[in-house]
Amino acid sequence: MREYWDLYDHARKPLGRIHQRGLPLGEGEYHVVVSVWTVNQDGKILITLRSEEKELFPGHWENTAGSVMRGETSLDAALRELREETGIEASPEEITCLGTVLKVASFVDIFLVRKMLDPDSIQLQKGETTAYRWVSYDELKEMDRQGKLAFPLFSPFQMAMENEC
Repeated sequence: MREYWDLYDHARKPLGRIHQRGLPLGEGEYHVVVSVWTVNQDGKILITLRSEEKELFPGHWENTAGSVMRGETSLDAALRELREETGIEASPEEITCLGTVLKVASFVDIFLVRKMLDPDSIQLQKGETTAYRWVSYDELKEMDRQGKLAFPLFSPFQMAMENEC
């Protein structure tokens, strides 16, 4: 199945065009990506292990993330990606947008979900991830230092955790 994204300019103004995933973006074209961090009742952060078959960062740990599809809002995409990749159902009231970071040709909207969860209830998406862990913030920082995280995951989360609104 082909995926399509809405395109934006450098100021995140819609260009009124769509783009097929996998094709290179043109100069001055951007799309929107969501980055969802899930924190449970124990203050632990959910991370998943990327499949070895993934083209980018195989075998690296990551948070829930993905592209916003044509016609979707970033909130809709964050809730969809969370459900698809982890089986976690969250409502719009349980998710907070922490901000946006511009990375290469994408606007990355960073979301935080705080939710009471059974730590063993995660349902991984086949072909995407092969394992999951709940880690402390300090463990996440150490994993980043060791190069175990897929980029650019940690730095925006770190900024949000260390510079709370």
